[in-house]
Amino acid sequence: MVERQRRELIMLAAALLLLVLAALRPTVPLQRDIHTYLLVVDITQSMNTVDMALNGKPASRLAYTRRLLHDTIASMPCGSRVGVAIFAGVLVTTLFTPVEVCANFHAIQDTVEHLEWRQASHGNSRQGFGLLSAAGAVKALHEPAQVIFFSDGEEAPMLHAFNRADLTNWQGGKDWLLVGIGSDKPTPVPKMDEHNKIIGYWSDTTYQLEPGIAQVSDETRLKREDGVATQDYERHLSSLDEKYLKTLAREIKGSYLRGDSMPAMLTAVKQQKPTHRDRAPFEIHWLLAIAAGLLLIAAYLPRQTLSHLRRLIPNGIIPLRRP
Repeated sequence: MVERQRRELIMLAAALLLLVLAALRPTVPLQRDIHTYLLVVDITQSMNTVDMALNGKPASRLAYTRRLLHDTIASMPCGSRVGVAIFAGVLVTTLFTPVEVCANFHAIQDTVEHLEWRQASHGNSRQGFGLLSAAGAVKALHEPAQVIFFSDGEEAPMLHAFNRADLTNWQGGKDWLLVGIGSDKPTPVPKMDEHNKIIGYWSDTTYQLEPGIAQVSDETRLKREDGVATQDYERHLSSLDEKYLKTLAREIKGSYLRGDSMPAMLTAVKQQKPTHRDRAPFEIHWLLAIAAGLLLIAAYLPRQTLSHLRRLIPNGIIPLRRP
């Protein structure tokens, strides 16, 4: 009896020690595949178009993208690395280079939560040039990374043959993922003031390309006509340009995914090839917790089982005695 009590005490002490260690979330370094992503988000004003839904309520494309990024990052296993960049005009600007998701989870999610159109330094939108700029941003990183580019495919001013980016000699890497954000329903693009309040809707003329004018020149890069549509029929109607994004994906040897399905998004991210192999921390707190639970079961289950059997089996039929 004394020996058994001492054994139970040792088991309980060991279980408590394992639980304390598990609370510290220890890690061990393991050699494994590393997934590194640069998440590029289109923050041009067409992304303010309200044609998506969140929790059954209307939402802008940019608000929907923030939720999509939040859930995608949350699904990544520890050891994955994520950087965030924004696209506007012809430039992709990296907000921070890739960092480990678990150790920096709250900082990453805070950055994603504050993505908005007022961070844009350019008024126009050139998707092809944006991809070229993203390729340059990846080359500037200290490690290889896969690019996931979130956009509605909207070109402003409207795309013509002479202002299309030449992607025939693409050298930005392969297997990039272009994610289309928006609906097929043509919807007006809101124009907002510096306080993020809607003051009208962009007119169709603001999206027209004037032949012979270099819309991505230094003179026009930061500007767009200030006028707004005064009548409904004057409004520019925007929708997801899926055909154009698919064309861009083929030109850079990447893939396209419509971003209106979270399960499909998570599956596509998991199918991305690892960028390299390296030693990465592997969390073992769950193993310690399981070991603690097994010790508790080993300490208490036999006694509880015997007590239960005593209640079920009449005394004298099968006498049960503790050894």
